[in-house]
Amino acid sequence: MYLTLFADEKGRVFEHPQLQMLGRTADSWALPKRGEMMRLPSGASLVMVPQHYPVGWDPEQGKAVLLEANPYSGRGRVYAVAALLPQGFTRTYLPATVVPTGKKTLPLLGYAAVALKGDEVYVAAIQTDEHRKWHPRFYNTPSLEKRIEKRLSLHSHNRILQHLSHCAKHYSCFTAQNIFYERWEGGIPTSPACNAACIGCISEQHGDAVSPQDRLDFVPEVEEIVEVGVHHLARAREAIISFGQGCEGEPSLNHEILAEAVKAMRKRTGRGTINLNTNAGFTEGIKKIVDAGLDAMRVTIFSCRPENYAVYHRPRDFQLEDVEESIRYARKKGVYVSLNLLTFPGFTDREDEIRTLLDFVTRNGVSMVQLRNLNLDPEQLFPLFSCSGATMGVKGLILALRSAKVRVGSYTCPKPV
Repeated sequence: MYLTLFADEKGRVFEHPQLQMLGRTADSWALPKRGEMMRLPSGASLVMVPQHYPVGWDPEQGKAVLLEANPYSGRGRVYAVAALLPQGFTRTYLPATVVPTGKKTLPLLGYAAVALKGDEVYVAAIQTDEHRKWHPRFYNTPSLEKRIEKRLSLHSHNRILQHLSHCAKHYSCFTAQNIFYERWEGGIPTSPACNAACIGCISEQHGDAVSPQDRLDFVPEVEEIVEVGVHHLARAREAIISFGQGCEGEPSLNHEILAEAVKAMRKRTGRGTINLNTNAGFTEGIKKIVDAGLDAMRVTIFSCRPENYAVYHRPRDFQLEDVEESIRYARKKGVYVSLNLLTFPGFTDREDEIRTLLDFVTRNGVSMVQLRNLNLDPEQLFPLFSCSGATMGVKGLILALRSAKVRVGSYTCPKPV
């Protein structure tokens, strides 16, 4: 039996003596089913959900119960507890909570429901990719500061490295840190501008939630990009460089510089994978970058239904059909295309969303769907959409994708050697 966890005013976590754990999906609560819970993985963290009261299931009364006071003392405010998952794990339920009137919007974090079973903490999640490269223990190591200093001393003029050093130290950005660790996927931000105003953007505020990062505020020179890119491609193991990071806008708007940089990098080295993280809305820019020698493209998408896509992404001067045109062009040119599917229990796992997603993937030749937990307050998201349709659950979403022979994961992979 999964018991409800709660925290007291001092942040101490307790299990309720009888209330079973409930998870939230859209506007309803549910008891988790088989395969929707797992032991809390290494690298995850337990946190309080600010201002939110926990809700659990009372099996004796046969109903959901709001927990407002500590059951062991009968007094004192209690708070809901959730987990923040490391990369490679997709949550299946949001925490079941009640929100006080007048509460502030939650920070942009991916809260997942948790419970206690036996003497172990479990989380509402499914592992969707290997954890090897993205485990937190490989980041923020004692050697990071010296690596950053050494690299900046060698390339003191490079503004991209200066920006990435800030992201690595202050935001603990893994792709920024990988540039200095000289391994795996490294991010190269290049564009301060964007052609969308997505809800929950982490580098530009579009609503009540405070964006946790500062956006790039300059356009780099071609040689700055090439210097960082060639260094990483030539030296890093399983090297990937990715344009389109959380601290920037839409990279395809900077297509002339990026295309020139890609060509220049490929003249100097054939190693590694050059990847573009993009909304793919600016098709002419995408074509130029693809033609320059792009290897992989990951397209961020919240919904494959045009009306829902428009509500979430709030595109400027493009539509979902432009995104499809960009994908088809890239596939025609041999680029490996993935969807970066922003996943939210109660929305992404609806039957109508899944049907539309499968059709989108099939007709456009998408090779992989990367599941990404959308970090957003559900009270900010759900009022914008009609979520009355039946759901298959996040586990059902994954099974549907795999049944359609679509690769499911969480990360961009190096191109085959």
